[in-house]
Amino acid sequence: MNVIVSTLNAKYIHTNLAIRYLKTYAAPEFDIELTEYTIKDPIMNIVTDLIGKKPDIIGFSCYIWNIEETIKVVKMIKKINPDIQIIVGGPEVTYDVLDWMDLVPEFDFISIGEGEETFKQLLTELHGEKQMENVHGIAFRTDGNVKINPQRNKLSLRDLPSPYRLEEDVSQLSKRVTYIETSRGCPFSCQFCLSSIEVGVRYFDREKVKEDIRYLMANGAKTIKFVDRTFNISRSYAMEMFQFLIDEHLPGTVFQFEITADIMRPEVIEFLNETAPPGLFRFEIGVQSTNDETNELVMRKQNFKKLTRTVTMVKEGGKIDQHLDLIAGLPEEDYETFKKTFNDVFAMRPEELQLGFLKMLRGTGLRIRANQHKYVYMDHSPYEILGNNVLSFEDIIKIKQVEDVLEKYWNDHRMDTTVEYLVTNVFQTPFDFFQAFGSYWEAKGWSRIGHQLEDLYRRLIEFLQSQDISDIEIIEGLMKYDYLSKLKYKPRKPWWESSLEKSERSMLYQHYLKDPAALNEEFSKLKLNEKDIYKHTILEKLPFNLQQYLADGSIIKEENILLIYFAKEEATIFAS
Repeated sequence: MNVIVSTLNAKYIHTNLAIRYLKTYAAPEFDIELTEYTIKDPIMNIVTDLIGKKPDIIGFSCYIWNIEETIKVVKMIKKINPDIQIIVGGPEVTYDVLDWMDLVPEFDFISIGEGEETFKQLLTELHGEKQMENVHGIAFRTDGNVKINPQRNKLSLRDLPSPYRLEEDVSQLSKRVTYIETSRGCPFSCQFCLSSIEVGVRYFDREKVKEDIRYLMANGAKTIKFVDRTFNISRSYAMEMFQFLIDEHLPGTVFQFEITADIMRPEVIEFLNETAPPGLFRFEIGVQSTNDETNELVMRKQNFKKLTRTVTMVKEGGKIDQHLDLIAGLPEEDYETFKKTFNDVFAMRPEELQLGFLKMLRGTGLRIRANQHKYVYMDHSPYEILGNNVLSFEDIIKIKQVEDVLEKYWNDHRMDTTVEYLVTNVFQTPFDFFQAFGSYWEAKGWSRIGHQLEDLYRRLIEFLQSQDISDIEIIEGLMKYDYLSKLKYKPRKPWWESSLEKSERSMLYQHYLKDPAALNEEFSKLKLNEKDIYKHTILEKLPFNLQQYLADGSIIKEENILLIYFAKEEATIFAS
């Protein structure tokens, strides 16, 4: 049999771990070909490629982000060659199985739950006796009816063959995100999450995991993301793995983890702050909500005080970037209480704050009990909510406006100094700034067009001018500082008109050439000649003392000259 396992990833840089497990577990009895596409690839291109491989069987790994496109691919394949057997598996089709078999007649089989052994046994029957009733954990069609076989027991993860050493992956390891799992399952019962359905946590063999990581690094993997639902649920295990990664990492490698912050002990953070190289680790932390009633309704145990302690200690260590997640639309969290959640979390100034919207995933407790909170949600994936008993559709749209500018103006860190000033000194709360700006952004139609870097600065200053904010020249000065300090090369045309006339600039340049120490001692050490200073620097006038503000946050209104020297792909700031 010619067997292909495939999926449509969200982005090219992503890889699918599930189909690699299927391939390695089915070997050596079955030689399976892997093919990966993205959800943005034209359907015709995907179908043309798959049909050209002349498969007898195609298995698809299905998730909320790819199910709609996968169905289109499957339907087209079946029209071209109805004899190709289609097997689908993955979290999106594991639940509501009868509905899926009815909705998509082109699905010949659904593999339910953990798929490695099920898929191999199904291939064995398709190759031999075709006794489908012998295969645990599948749905299949027989005599015009759908039959669902009971699921099998969980696998022993210690015995699974490694999916990380496929020959066809080696050349791609440096170009894509490598996903690795060291455990399956989750100890928590959050009712919006599929992980809550599987009881208990099972671990892979630690030494095999370490050998796999060594292999991946040796073959060029740069970004290795652990997909464990709670990497630090076992303190001893997490400490052992952290120590291993610190001791044996190769330069340029980054490891990402999903951690539960409120159970992380201070001594673990102290250990990481003392021994981990900067940039080696990246933490993803699901906060979701700081509303106690909401967390109780979704069976989510969270000590926000301890979570804050962890995030703060990690941030103060300065070595590990943190990505914090929020979910809008959880039970009994209305617009005002979500605003409080946002401000509670933003107060920690995470490097990234991801604002997501509740998705009513198939199989979750929240979807099963959706009527209790009058949830209205999309019928198709990603099943995002459209409203509930305390959060209207209009409220959701307003929060989406916050999401848009949050991504561009905070998570991308284009103008940290400016945003910090705005949320601390100008607007009542951080949420108020992002909401007001997001609403203005949407009203202007900017969410539907592209943006150059300079456009983002122009649009912020236009918004601020519309708000009749006092001392806007201070904010504009901070924006100029942010813009120039992030550039690698001298810009051809900044986003503002220079505050200095050409004659003023020439006079200042001549002054600094004659007396470099008049700017400061560091500038004098550069020993720039006339050609260098004209070619590689920018002069700008600020109405306040920038150095004083950067030192202690105080605004002293006095003229300040800013000189930025661009060399070796970085900007050096001098102020006087």
